[in-house]
Amino acid sequence: MGASQAGGSRATHEGAKQKPSYKLRVDAVAYHLKGRTALGIRTRRGVVAVDPKLIPLGTKLHVPGYGHAIAADVGHAIKGRIIDLWMPTNAAARKWGRRTVVITVFR
Repeated sequence: MGASQAGGSRATHEGAKQKPSYKLRVDAVAYHLKGRTALGIRTRRGVVAVDPKLIPLGTKLHVPGYGHAIAADVGHAIKGRIIDLWMPTNAAARKWGRRTVVITVFR
C-alpha cells in the first residue's frame, strides 16, 4: 500500500490536517449545460457529475488537464468509472471529448 493509501492524516504545508487521497482511473466526458446540480449549486467550471456509489457527492477531486473539482452532480449515463466535467462552452466540451485520466480523490 502506498503512502497515499495509508490510513490516518498528515499535516499540509499550512499545518492543517488533510486526510489521505487516492487515485482512480476514470473516463472523463465533457458537457455544457446550464442549471443546478444535485447538490443545488449552479453548474460552473469545477463541477463534476459522478456515480455517487463510487465517489460520494461533495468529494473534492483533481482531474489532470482540468484542475480541481467537486463531485456535485449525477447523471443517468454516469455509472461506475465515468465522470462528467462541466465546460464553459459547447466548443470546449467538444475539444475535451472523452479521455481516460487518473484522478486524485480527496477524502
